[in-house]
Amino acid sequence: MIAAIKPTGANTRGLLAYLYGPGRHDEHLDPHLVDAFAMLAMPDPGRDENATLTQLARHLDEPVYLRNSEFGKPVTDHVWHCPVRAAPEDRHLSDTEWGEIAQRIVSAAGIAPEGDDLACRWIAVRHADDHIHILATTVREDGRRPKLHDSGIRVGDACRRIEKDYGLRRLKKGDRTATRRPTQAEMHKAERLGWEQTSRQWLQDSIRAAIPHATSAEELLAYLEADDILVKPRRGPSGDLLGYAVGRPGDLNKDGEQIYHPGGKIAPDLTLPKLKARLENGAPEEHPTARRNRPTTPWHQATEALDTLRPETTTTSADEDARTQANISALGELIEATAQAAPADHRAQLRAASTTFARAQRSQIRAEDRAAHALRTAARDIAHTATGPDGSALAALTAALLWAAILAARWHEAKGHAHQADAARQAIQHLQSAADAALGPTLTALEARRPDEGTRRTLANDVRAAVPEHAERILTDPGWPGLATVLADAEASGHKPHQLLKEAAAQRELTTARQPARVLITRIQHTARNPAPNRRAEAARLRSTTASAFGTPFPAAQLPTTTAAPTSWLSRPRR
Repeated sequence: MIAAIKPTGANTRGLLAYLYGPGRHDEHLDPHLVDAFAMLAMPDPGRDENATLTQLARHLDEPVYLRNSEFGKPVTDHVWHCPVRAAPEDRHLSDTEWGEIAQRIVSAAGIAPEGDDLACRWIAVRHADDHIHILATTVREDGRRPKLHDSGIRVGDACRRIEKDYGLRRLKKGDRTATRRPTQAEMHKAERLGWEQTSRQWLQDSIRAAIPHATSAEELLAYLEADDILVKPRRGPSGDLLGYAVGRPGDLNKDGEQIYHPGGKIAPDLTLPKLKARLENGAPEEHPTARRNRPTTPWHQATEALDTLRPETTTTSADEDARTQANISALGELIEATAQAAPADHRAQLRAASTTFARAQRSQIRAEDRAAHALRTAARDIAHTATGPDGSALAALTAALLWAAILAARWHEAKGHAHQADAARQAIQHLQSAADAALGPTLTALEARRPDEGTRRTLANDVRAAVPEHAERILTDPGWPGLATVLADAEASGHKPHQLLKEAAAQRELTTARQPARVLITRIQHTARNPAPNRRAEAARLRSTTASAFGTPFPAAQLPTTTAAPTSWLSRPRR
């Protein structure tokens, strides 16, 4: 059940004319009252032929007239309107049940608290099977104004209780991080102008598409202007940027003036302070040895950045949650950048994933944006690259994005972020399709040059030894011939198949994988790009980096570590 409180108005009679009228498309049937603040004394033009809309409006507005006659400043924003709609699959509700629901809504909102004889006047009109409209005038019988602050949250909580009590579809509780729903006026305007999206939806997509291209708020606004989006910055006397608003070309008001929308009205995470925190965070300190084996292309760099994300193993702290939230936000930017730079035949699913994942990028947990520097750098590098990925690089990256989105969905679910978890799961479906499409050509080429039967038997033994609990699923997977080819190629380059399999399985658990052989193909292809490790050289490198310039060893706590597992989903151990 959804209760959508509308902006206050001043014309009680005009709203009544709509509620009791035929509707814009003759959809209103049998309009009548189902309840009111004084039901027996209330004139109902839908049931009494002698009652008029003007009489009903005057009855509702009487406390407003009395207050305005006693005080110098008149009340003009007194009309409170709240449609309440059941889900399409919900059972039919009687007039009595709708009346009870209306009473609970106005009580929760503060319009007419239970037991308050001096509350506001209100009515509930039904003109369809699946919804009612509650109209109230926001001046109490004692002349005071009701306390409506946070009424939307209270009404939402009441709807969740109503759903349970009446056996209706159970919706998830809101957390004040959602974007505003398009209004009827916005949707009608978009339809009239032939736009597929309302202006706010279009502007949100445009800003999110621009974020991976910018390293500061000023750069972001310049990029938007270059993309023909109208930008109105707000600056202080010193010229510092204090805020911004953006407009869609052709979106004019009734006076022919351009309409601008502040970033915070477009989406909660697009305010100037939040954009600055994301775009202008400094790079964390990096240990000198972390630069070895640096990927050669932005696509491989992005996969490497995603490889550092691990599932939670213990209860997370507030700091770890803040880092996780930052990485989830940056993950959305990386998905968007990949969608922009991927080959044309792969963009549709990636763009759909980016759009749906936007809801998962924000929660009530404050992000420590500095922790996501690596992912954001990878997103910017992909957004600025002039060359597309080869088949294996795109397959590896989309598979890594898919796994990161799975981790994000699990983290949100564990934290009770129902809306964000749903958004992440929807993005996973699109990323799964993108990953399958990206791997398809590579898999065909690998299967065409599968190793001989003897080599496959040897490699099958490696699989059984490395991942015994998943061996049968891997060996019966249609992708096994392709995996055998990858393992044979890696062995020819000096790698040990057994070790590669163990490392790949440690990076991405295989229990929930639909096709574990395909997962291993992308992981091992990416890992095997680096030269096979030279153990003597590695030992010498470690000895040289554990001593200072004067030969004094570092304390043990300062030694670089590579085996400790992070303790939070999508969080990194701090160097």
